[in-house]
Parts: sequence; C-alpha cells; structure tokens
Amino acid sequence: MAESRFYHFTSTGLFYGIKTAEDAIAALHEGGYIWLNFYKPSKEELYSLVDTMGIHPLSVEDCLDTSQVPKIEHFPNNSFILFNSYSYKCKTLYIDEVDFFVGKNFLITVSGIESEGRTPLNHLEKIIENDPSLARGGPAFLTHVVLDYVVDQKFQAFEALEDELEESEDQVVDNPGSFKPSELIRLRKCLVNLRKSLFHEREILVKISRQDSPFIPEKAIFHYRDIYDHLAKFFELTESYREIVTSLMELYTSLLNNLMTRMSNETNASVRRLTLIATIFMPLTLVASIGGMSEWTMMTGTSNWKIAYPAFIIGLILIAIINYYLIRRLEKRTGSKKE
Repeated sequence: MAESRFYHFTSTGLFYGIKTAEDAIAALHEGGYIWLNFYKPSKEELYSLVDTMGIHPLSVEDCLDTSQVPKIEHFPNNSFILFNSYSYKCKTLYIDEVDFFVGKNFLITVSGIESEGRTPLNHLEKIIENDPSLARGGPAFLTHVVLDYVVDQKFQAFEALEDELEESEDQVVDNPGSFKPSELIRLRKCLVNLRKSLFHEREILVKISRQDSPFIPEKAIFHYRDIYDHLAKFFELTESYREIVTSLMELYTSLLNNLMTRMSNETNASVRRLTLIATIFMPLTLVASIGGMSEWTMMTGTSNWKIAYPAFIIGLILIAIINYYLIRRLEKRTGSKKE
C-alpha cells in the first residue's frame, strides 16, 4: 500500500528512511539533504511546508489543483516543477500530477492527489535503495532519477495506445460495417491530451537544459537532456498516432461508402428484376382479366373451348416473350446512350 515516505541522504553518502517529515527536516542539521515523498498528503501537511521549508503558498495551491498544465517556476529557495504521469487502463487514459520542489538541500515530491489509488511513484524507493549512488550527487540528481522514472512509465501508456490502434485498424479493414467510429474519436481525444501535456513538459526540460534553475547545477544538465530526448520521442509518437487515427477515419469512411454503394447496387438490381417481372405480367394480367370477365368461350363458341383455351394460353406466352425482348432491347439502347 502506497504511503508518504521520508529519507535522509547524509553527506557521507548514506541513505535511510525516517518516520515523519518533521524528523526528516530535523535531520538536515546533520548535513546532506532530505527527500520528502508525499503520497496523497492533506491540505494541512502541504501548507505546513510553507513555514518549515519556505515553500511558496501559490505552489501549494498548484499541487492541490489537478487541472494545471505542466510548468516550472522559480522561487528564492526552490524551483517548482509540475509534471504529469500517464497510465492507461480499461481503454481509459489517466493523467496524474506529480509535483517537485527542488531546493539546495531538499527534494519534495507530491503525488496521488485525486489519483483514485494510482501510484505514479510506486517502487521508486526500491530503485534508489538498490543503487543509492544515483542520488548521492544531491537533490538535482535525485530529481533527475524521479523524473526519468516518471517519463519511463509513460511508455506503457503509449504501448497500450499502439495496441488499440492496431486492433482498430484490423477491425476497420476486416469488418467496417460493425466497426464503431467512436473508438477512433476516443483515441484521438487521448492523443490530444497527451500532446498537450508533452508539449509543456518539453518546455520544462528546455528551460532546465539552458540552466534557468539555480538549484540544478551544470553538471546535472546532461542527465536532463536525456529526459528531453525521451519526451521528444514520445511527442513524435503522439503526432504519428494522430496521423494514423486520421488515416483510419478516412479509410473507414471510404470502406463504408463502398459498402453502402454495393448495398445500393444490390437494391437497384432487385428493383429492376421486380420491375421487369411486373412489366411482363401487366399486359398478361390485362388480357387475362378481359378474358375472365367476358368468358372466352362466349367469343369462340362453347363447342370450341378445347381449342380456345390452349390458344389463349399460348397467346399469353407469346405476349410475355415479345414483351420481355422489347424491354431488354430498350435497356440495351438506354445503356449504349449512357456510354
């Protein structure tokens, strides 16, 4: 179960956990720096950092407001970085906020606010515990480790989106009639949200790489440039996936139009057949009606019924044949004129 954890990195390179944030802050007197990793902190816990760590109240408000876009802001004793973590479950994209306060002798991370149980920084402590040398350089290097972890986790969301795009492509090609275009619309919305987030995150890394933050030294910049490369790659993937979605939408529309055209042609062929049958039987029905009302034997005499009725039927057949060939000839003439 995820919970807030606090650590002290001593000046000699030791790394150990501390029970409370207050004890961790007190450990600063021993030298080194501290990492306060808050998960789902209360409003009171965050505002207490205003007095104890000199965190600006506006930054605390940004931590509590999960609708903010990624950004970096600089204050007298820390740099505030607002970043995003991605997760993709049950065809739903979740974008959770991860906040960083980077100071001279501390790093404060805040995650899990309104995350519905998602843990953006889960298992990160084990990575650092297994190789604490990654973070011995100071808060700026530890910030790089955390940022790199968050960025690496984004890849899982992109893999899930890619699988769904391939699945949608197969459905569009195999059975466009039963495909739901709402799936493509949903994927496009996810990609738009990812693009918006990645655009601002790239700007954060650009500002860090040009040494805008006084709390991230030049020797750590090379590590952050590596993160920028990863974000640039994800941004390009987002653009590629958006183009794929657009192409699939166009393909779906084209295949659906072809399907509707084929159905329309089949309907027209059926109507033509029915029209042909009706046209053939109309004169036959007329003749049969006249003969039935006047009684054919009355015209030829009752003694000649054996000849009259077969002759009448033969006449109907001849009329039907002549009518059929006349209609076919008219259709051929109409077709040749269209050509």
